[in-house]
Amino acid sequence: MSTETRPFTLSALLQLTRFWNLTIIVLAQYFAVIFFIDRSDIYDVRLFLLSASTVMIAAAGYIINDYYDIKIDLINKPERVVIGKSVTRRFAILFHTILSASGVGFGFLLSWKVGVINFFCATLLWWYSNSLKRQPFVGNFSVAFLTGLSIYIVNILYEMHNVEVIIYSLFAFFMTLIRELIKDMEDLKGDNSFGCKTLPILWGIRKSKYWVYGELAVFAILVLMINDRYVVLPLVYFVIFLFIPLILLLIRLIRADTVKDFHNLSQFCKMIMLLGILSMPFV
Repeated sequence: MSTETRPFTLSALLQLTRFWNLTIIVLAQYFAVIFFIDRSDIYDVRLFLLSASTVMIAAAGYIINDYYDIKIDLINKPERVVIGKSVTRRFAILFHTILSASGVGFGFLLSWKVGVINFFCATLLWWYSNSLKRQPFVGNFSVAFLTGLSIYIVNILYEMHNVEVIIYSLFAFFMTLIRELIKDMEDLKGDNSFGCKTLPILWGIRKSKYWVYGELAVFAILVLMINDRYVVLPLVYFVIFLFIPLILLLIRLIRADTVKDFHNLSQFCKMIMLLGILSMPFV
């Protein structure tokens, strides 16, 4: 008696689409609008559609990334491989296509600008998964740019030039850029086995760390310059929510040497990003 293989399970689907990462995206967009634009917009249907479209495109990006990286992930993190185990490859591609198309469609319902941006994001995520992530720096930059754009897009939706939103977009951009490079250090073994040309493979771990040190310095200086010129938030805000976490990240990065160390650092970067989002009400 033959049994038919299920195309997916709900728990596998949540793992594949990085449910908690998607939750952080929604939280960031809603907080940006509530605390920097207009509190009453929490009930705005346009904001709901924007978050829904962003989540759809991000989820589709996670799916297609895992689809292309099955062999690499079997080396780097075999316990986290979902496609081919709990989710069939055919269903993964189908779900990716439906989510991408729906996200772009929702964007055009809001405005042609949001629609074009969503189409660009969906295309860039596919391109990243297909080839860009295997190139030095350009893949890291692409993901960081899209993360920052996921917050900045609320300015585009409401046709504003809110400086606080820009600052948090920069925060998301730089923290993602740093995290992506740390993830490349963590995944060096598997990436190297399949001919990837990430910075840690080309430069080695030590030189790649120097690059991250530089990114941390540029980020801190840039945020302070923008704040001094346009916003003027209290220095204590930056000490608590920015400098202390970044100093802790720097110390842990200097000491990091093993795959586990870099994995923990990657998770710590996510905690810093969440802390940054939760700081919005205090601004």
